[in-house]
Parts: sequence; structure tokens; C-alpha cells
Amino acid sequence: MGSPQPSVTASDSGRWLLLIHQLPPKPAYFRVKVWRRLQGLGSVAIKSSVYALPMSEEAQEDFAWLLREIEQGGGEGSLCEARFIDGLSDAQVVKLFNAARDADYEELAKEARGLTEATSAETSAWEEHASELRAKQARLRKRLAEIERMDFFGANGREGVAGLLAGIEERLAAAMTQIVEETQMAVPEGIEDLKGRVWVTRRGVHVDRIACAWLIRGFIDPHARFQFVSHKGYEPEPGELRFDMFEAEFTHKGDCCSFEVLLERTGIADPALRAIAEIVHDIDLKDDKFGRPEVAGIARLLAGIGAATSADEERIERGRVIFEDLYASFRDARG
Repeated sequence: MGSPQPSVTASDSGRWLLLIHQLPPKPAYFRVKVWRRLQGLGSVAIKSSVYALPMSEEAQEDFAWLLREIEQGGGEGSLCEARFIDGLSDAQVVKLFNAARDADYEELAKEARGLTEATSAETSAWEEHASELRAKQARLRKRLAEIERMDFFGANGREGVAGLLAGIEERLAAAMTQIVEETQMAVPEGIEDLKGRVWVTRRGVHVDRIACAWLIRGFIDPHARFQFVSHKGYEPEPGELRFDMFEAEFTHKGDCCSFEVLLERTGIADPALRAIAEIVHDIDLKDDKFGRPEVAGIARLLAGIGAATSADEERIERGRVIFEDLYASFRDARG
């Protein structure tokens, strides 16, 4: 994908929107807040307290809202449409924008290079941290999109960081496929074959494992027993099935969390469970793939369970209540 096209260029109109403002000396946090808002809009400083954006309806609306915040905070300011006649030229202003975006791209590239090193090691060295690596990759991809939105004139730094992220994504996807192909054991066919088993997972259960345990006892085997072991080096006994751990029969696959994999491979077709799978995915992988509005609330409840107890069976039982109520709400919503 090429560099994003500028929404406005100097040669198109020669027009700029300027926010000229003055802030009260206190409180300090208000000055920081305004500065961050200016940075988030992609504006550049022409002079102290004078910030510019390429003229557009969106820029005018953004600056108008910010001016309102400034005035409500005890400051004052004005918006004006400007053409540079002397002093700064349009080309020089464009260079200011490109320099600011190149700095953003370079900062992002440094983080991407660190992640590239982490994923360049042997797969076995980072596989247990794969979820964390995918979350970092998703965060970097989101940040790239934010910078691109502010890159009005196609700064040169974009392609380099985009290439780094593309390489990371390809490496993660290929490695996770390799892990699944090389280590995943044959899984019994049908839910009946999954009953009467001991389900093994890592100690310190949290979001994905609590949800999987609820799914197992609620929809696969109400009498399922759970065993909690060290995160690696465990050799399963006959009759045991592992989930959400290294070399497990049911664990992360590609960009799917263990709950999604368990739901897919058992063939349970239930829209309410699918909705819960999307919530669990967004909480566990932190990539906002599905954008479920329930994520923040459910994440806070599950975090509360982790803070309240360290006993895995108790965490599972407390989580069961949350997921049963959540399931009931989705089921009833279907009518």
C-alpha cells in the first residue's frame, strides 16, 4: 500500500487554519491536556500558541471543539483562515508537518524493531508469550493508523514502519501455524468423546481460561474435572485434555483465543456463545477486533475476581456466575 494521499495540499488552496490561543498559567494539567489534543489532531506549531492545520471542514470542526474546551478552561483564542504571504512559505509549512510525522513514524519504528527482534528468535523461545506479542503488534498497527490519519502530506517515514509491521505479522502468523501443525495432538471427535476427561490448564486462571472452564462445564461435560499445572513442561496423562497452554489440544490458533478455538472445534453453534467468544477475544488479545461494547465492563469484573482470590477453582466458580448471566442476556435478547 502506498503512502496515504494528503487530504489538502498547499498547492491546492494555499489556505491554512490557525488556532491562536492563550491558556491560564494554572492548572498545569490543563495546559498538558490542550497540548496533547493539539498533537492528536496532527497540528504543528507555527509560533508559540499558534497552531496550524490544512484547511478542511474536519480541521475547522476539530479546532472549534478545542477552542471551546480552551475557553471553558479559562483560556481564550481565535480561529482564522490564513495564507502565508511573507516569512513562512507554504512549502516550509508542509515540511513542518512532514517532519512531525516522520518523528512519529521513527518512534513507532523503534518499537517495531524491538518486536521484530522478539519474533526473530526460535519459535519455542517466544511461543508462550505469543498472546502478548500479538497484543503489542495490534497496538503498533493501531498507532500506525493514527499517524496515517494525521499524515496530510505523505511523509517519507511511513513505508519503513509499515514494512516492519507487515514482517512481524507474517512471522507471527507463520510461526503460530507451525506450532499448531507440529504440536497439536489429535482431538477426539464429537462432544461425547470429550466427556469424562480431566481438563488441564495453567495455574492462575484468568479471562480465557475462566471462560473456557465455564464453556466446558456448561456445554460439554457438567462433571468435568480441572487440574492446574505449571505453564510448561507438563506431560499429560491418558484421558487428560489441555487448554490454553503450551502444546495444548485446545489453545490459541492464529488470531483466535482458546475459547474461540474450543467453540469452533466442538461444533457448538450458538449465537449467544459466539457473542461471548468475541468479548473474550477482545479482552484476552486486546486487539479490539470485534469492538464489543461489553468488553470494558466484563474485563473489570474478571479483573476483580483475580484480585479477590488466587484459588483457581474459586476463580472459575466466580467466573461461572458472570458468564451464565452474560449468556442469559444474549439468549433472551434473541427472543
